[in-house]
Amino acid sequence: MKNIAELAPPYVRGISPYTPGKPITEVARELDLPLERIIKLASNENPLGMSPKARAAVEQAIAGVERYPDQFDLVAALAERFRVGHDQMVLGNGSNDVLDMAARVFLAPGRSSVFSQHAFAVYPLATMSAGGECIEVPAKNFGHDLPTMRTAIRSDTRLVWIANPNNPTGTFLPATEVKAFLKSVPDDVVVVLDEAYNDYLPPAERADTTAWIAEFPNLVITRTFSKVYGLAGLRVGYGIACPEVADLMNRVRHPFNVNNLALAAATAALGDHVFLAQSYELNRAGMEQIVAGLKRLGLEHIPSHGNFIAFKVGDATGVNQRLLKQGVIVRPVAGYGMPAYLRVTIGLERENVRFLEALESALK
Repeated sequence: MKNIAELAPPYVRGISPYTPGKPITEVARELDLPLERIIKLASNENPLGMSPKARAAVEQAIAGVERYPDQFDLVAALAERFRVGHDQMVLGNGSNDVLDMAARVFLAPGRSSVFSQHAFAVYPLATMSAGGECIEVPAKNFGHDLPTMRTAIRSDTRLVWIANPNNPTGTFLPATEVKAFLKSVPDDVVVVLDEAYNDYLPPAERADTTAWIAEFPNLVITRTFSKVYGLAGLRVGYGIACPEVADLMNRVRHPFNVNNLALAAATAALGDHVFLAQSYELNRAGMEQIVAGLKRLGLEHIPSHGNFIAFKVGDATGVNQRLLKQGVIVRPVAGYGMPAYLRVTIGLERENVRFLEALESALK
């Protein structure tokens, strides 16, 4: 009997599944550790949790979960925040969902997308699931080499993916370089600018990239509520594009793809500026704390503009296992072509101390 899986297109069968950071519960089961002894610094989550305003909004929204979601309030709040039209917004079940919509709209068999080595793993996944061909461009100092990416664009290329800051390396491209790249890209190539970690940038490094859409209708910007807003488990992200592109993405968007609780939480979180400032400052201080600890241990790291740091340990598999046995979860990044590196999320001060102590022990 023929293998039923062979009925799927070859480009689907060729996809390597995304491997998320290990959940705390999984480590507890595998290593027989009590949950309270485990800290997770693997998935770039906000250690402060969710905004108090978002929590209150979720509690209130529970009363209406028997109704299908209405995205209007969040779309309106985002449109007002970024001074764009409602018809330029696309909501997603996390920003991954928005990335997938862009691929489904613009890619197909016979079309290609360009992305950087060491860039977010969803770019090849989204490309391949749409039947497109992946063009991976070698990284430059672990970051995007925009001139080489421009050279890699072919006549069949329809998407270019740029993560800024980049995950998992934390590298950052100045706005002037990104804008110069946009000017050089053909009009029939869409550039997806993934800004999931934009809120961790110092104010001096931030740019009003949404204003660029008026000049570059082939630009799509994606962001998320999973990181600095602390709503990773509720799954809500968004894209901003010109009306024509947003319309196409909304056509392939699954109906009711963002649930009532996520919509309520995100709308409330968007206005909680105090929580946002606390999260930013905690990350800044934690970054300094972990960088100092890595230097004390004599370990190389990649300077990061996100809420995580990739650092070199050599035997990353062995070190990771020894960290797990101590109840500390970080993220191996061998799947990103960085087998000697691990990535750690910035945690609370006490979590950062625990990580550095466990790392020192794991290196012995």
